[in-house]
Amino acid sequence: MGVPAFFRWLSRKYTSLIVNCVEEKPREVNGVTVPVDNSKPNPNDVEFDNLYLDMNGIIHPCCHPEDRPAPKNEDEMMLIIFDFIDRIFSIVRPRRVLYMAIDGVAPRAKMNQQRSRRFRASKETHEKIEDMARIREEVLSNGMHLPPEKPKGEHFDSNCITPGTPFMFKLAECLRYYVHDRLNNDPGWRNIKVILSDANVPGEGEHKIMDYIRRQRAQPDHDPNTQHCLCGADADLIMLGLATHEPNFTIIREEFKPNQPRPCDLCGQMGHELKNCEGLAREATGDESIGMPGPETQYIFVRLSVLREYLQSELSMPNLPFKYDFERALDDWVFMCFFVGNDFLPHLPSLEIREGAIDRLVKLYKNTVYKTGGYLTDSGVVDLSRVQLVMSDLGQVEDEIFKKRRETELDFRRRDKQKKQRMRQQQNAQRPKWMMGGQFAPQALGRGGSSGPVSNPRQAAYQGRMQNMPGGGATAELKSLMYQGEERRGQKRPAEQQEGRQKDDDSDEEPEDNVRLWEDGWKDRYYQSKFDVDAGDIEFRHNVARHYVRGLCWVLRYYYQGCASWKWYFPYHYAPFASDFVNIGDLSNDFEKNTSPFKPLEQLMGVFPAGSKKHLPITWQTLMEDPESPIIDFYPTDFKIDLNGKKYAWQGVALLPFVDEIRLRKALESVYPDLTAQERKRNTRGSDRLFIGSNHPAYEFLEGLYEGGITENPVLLDPKSTEGMAGKVWCDEYNTPKGGTVPSPVPGVPDLHDNRCITVCFQDLQFDPDHLFKAEVLPGAVMPAPTLKPEDWNNRNPGQRYRPQLGFQPHSGYRNSKDMSSAHRMIMSSAGIHGQGMMPTPMGQGLMGAGPGLMGAAPRGAGLMGSGPSSYSQGRYTNQGYDQGNQRSGGHSGNSTNDNYGRSHHQAAHGNNRMSGGRGGYNNNYNSRQDGGYSRGGNQFRQNDGGYQSYSYNDNRMGGRGGGGGGRGYQHHQHNPRPNDASRGRQQQDHGQRDKYRPY
Repeated sequence: MGVPAFFRWLSRKYTSLIVNCVEEKPREVNGVTVPVDNSKPNPNDVEFDNLYLDMNGIIHPCCHPEDRPAPKNEDEMMLIIFDFIDRIFSIVRPRRVLYMAIDGVAPRAKMNQQRSRRFRASKETHEKIEDMARIREEVLSNGMHLPPEKPKGEHFDSNCITPGTPFMFKLAECLRYYVHDRLNNDPGWRNIKVILSDANVPGEGEHKIMDYIRRQRAQPDHDPNTQHCLCGADADLIMLGLATHEPNFTIIREEFKPNQPRPCDLCGQMGHELKNCEGLAREATGDESIGMPGPETQYIFVRLSVLREYLQSELSMPNLPFKYDFERALDDWVFMCFFVGNDFLPHLPSLEIREGAIDRLVKLYKNTVYKTGGYLTDSGVVDLSRVQLVMSDLGQVEDEIFKKRRETELDFRRRDKQKKQRMRQQQNAQRPKWMMGGQFAPQALGRGGSSGPVSNPRQAAYQGRMQNMPGGGATAELKSLMYQGEERRGQKRPAEQQEGRQKDDDSDEEPEDNVRLWEDGWKDRYYQSKFDVDAGDIEFRHNVARHYVRGLCWVLRYYYQGCASWKWYFPYHYAPFASDFVNIGDLSNDFEKNTSPFKPLEQLMGVFPAGSKKHLPITWQTLMEDPESPIIDFYPTDFKIDLNGKKYAWQGVALLPFVDEIRLRKALESVYPDLTAQERKRNTRGSDRLFIGSNHPAYEFLEGLYEGGITENPVLLDPKSTEGMAGKVWCDEYNTPKGGTVPSPVPGVPDLHDNRCITVCFQDLQFDPDHLFKAEVLPGAVMPAPTLKPEDWNNRNPGQRYRPQLGFQPHSGYRNSKDMSSAHRMIMSSAGIHGQGMMPTPMGQGLMGAGPGLMGAAPRGAGLMGSGPSSYSQGRYTNQGYDQGNQRSGGHSGNSTNDNYGRSHHQAAHGNNRMSGGRGGYNNNYNSRQDGGYSRGGNQFRQNDGGYQSYSYNDNRMGGRGGGGGGRGYQHHQHNPRPNDASRGRQQQDHGQRDKYRPY
């Protein structure tokens, strides 16, 4: 799941770490689709060595997507997963290793969160089905039309994406076929090694990947300059990547687009939710895309090497009494991020990412380092005496944090209410004049509003007349309010107004909060409400804090050393306060050794609700629903969700009983003998599988393992023939011999004949249980060249314009005007990144225009925005605006059909022009030129004017929409007016409108 809001906060604060992926698409030649040749150089200007796929981040969106129709069946899901992997592989193009890791059985600490999610999903699905049936009946009874119901039995239970289910067993079989097919037929796969870690291998997918990287780094043949790329959407992958201390680590993930519209589950139309569905006919807008899937998801790279640069500056601590070590400080930053959220512990009540919690912790951390003369962590081991100081300082300001949070929340509600009122007024103003409003407004059939009596006909008639009068918008509204004041002074409000007011109040109603952290006595109320203990039980509070500290130690070890204990978990639903961390310095940092994970079917019994019992063996299902079952209390049919100050149920805390491992195993003893042969296979702990093609140098060595038949005797790999990869291999029962046939597990997909791929079981390097993997940069590692602009650039390079790095390399192909394909792809992919583009600085702001173009966040100016179809609109100079003194010049806005290039323009106004617009470009096709706008600055002005428009033959200057935003354009009917007068950028309002411009 990751850390909520972490990635959004990180990408906004450190904008340069985001790079849009350049992606080649298959081409059609004479009606034949030509696939992308993945053996060619990577168009992103970087050659990755290893690609790691956190498969659960791929499986879920492919099986139950949110932005397109769901697949019809499991076979279609498998084909979508194949296409998804193909797309990621084509973007990254690994040259050595592809590691596909599916979530296996998780530690108990994670199983509690999985249990909460699955019970919540089952409850929400049940409630949604009931709501859909009720609303459907209401809508149809009112004579409206709805699409026919889906046949029963087609609902996909997403809980089946859990180790031990038949679905996951089939997925592993399909992926084995997929790997065989690609290694035999795709030239881009020819020389790589593929590792598949399916759901029978214990461990979460991302942590299996991290364990592989840690163990490979610990052997002498590892290349310290390996280019790693990890695909996954969880924000905690960023912390995991930093924890490796590999200099070249990149994450590829879907571009984050918040608040995407979704169609109604009942009628399939956009613009309303299920609860507001009225079964209205689809409007004949001529737009066939309504209700259809949105644009294809775009991908971005998160460059952790750039994040290291940011953190190196932010975590600098001059004049320390000891030698500063950035790698140690980086580990401490990762540790502090655990306080604001992780998959294993609830976050502290006083820390919220949106409130700047991480920045607050960094400030407290620096003070602690100066006081104690040391760091908080060392290779995954925590110094709790130093953590105590950080928590003590945080505890002193908790009361202030809670009061400030309340003030911010009330202010937000006030502004949100005002916004809703303005939106209602705008909707009323845009209503057709023939349509009556107020009490006579049209109502949906069957709704109470249409059948109620008119409480004040005179008032309603007056409002109707005012709507049809000239200026009947805001003026009519004002007169209506005056009328109400005169007529109803001292009278009770009409029923419809009271009803409307009640609806407004209901929509702004805050969740019930008995704790009230902003009032005195908040700590006593918190423990009474959440833990049901007396206010004077101080020892209980300290006990909760000690369990939480143990959890922090466990999480850090999990990130840096692997799972310290499969049995440990935090035994409470809520976190303590920072001020409850008392005398924690003496707590143990060790955990029970030689623990083992659950088996897959045992985990299903620990995390599944009774509603998902169909994925379990028949006799095991009885334990989940029989009232006489000894563990029936583990499967409540209804449970409370505590919003805990949040607004939505999915943000709340599901108050479920914790599973007792001893009771669970004892109850399962009676049903274990009932397992079939296939169910026993699903319940085993498996091993990773290594696949290589016949062109790989290690093929003959692995082929020799099968000469004497299938054996399970492990053999050491030779790193010289595997490009540095070490480990043990042995024969695999699923291996298909050379020249044999790999049967297809998906109907309609042909069998694979003449196989040239070999499969073996693979085990990574093993170390002593007490071995400590050092968190450090390996000898021989070459750090990437700096990407961010140096702070002393102007002093070091006087008079030289700074050219930001656009891609992975300083001299990226994006700048090369001869390489039109990569430049064009760069522009197209940049248009969807909310003004950030691929610029390594947060100081700029991309211009919004009417078409695709480069939307860069240049250091001091806006970027290039090509707003029309142009054969040369990529704009070679992204930051074409320039600085002079205290002036900031904008970028360009062009609207060309032939040869469009932009150049910057600025004017001095009052000697302190803060921001100026950018001139568009020359349109050689019409021999006219378009200006993006001029802006008058001055100390008091900060907005850009939209520019002005001049009509004359052979010289057409366009203003308004392309010119920097914020100002009103002007028209001037004079040929070639170029006076050097600061007044032409006169400040106005209402962006995009035009006025007659008075003569100079």
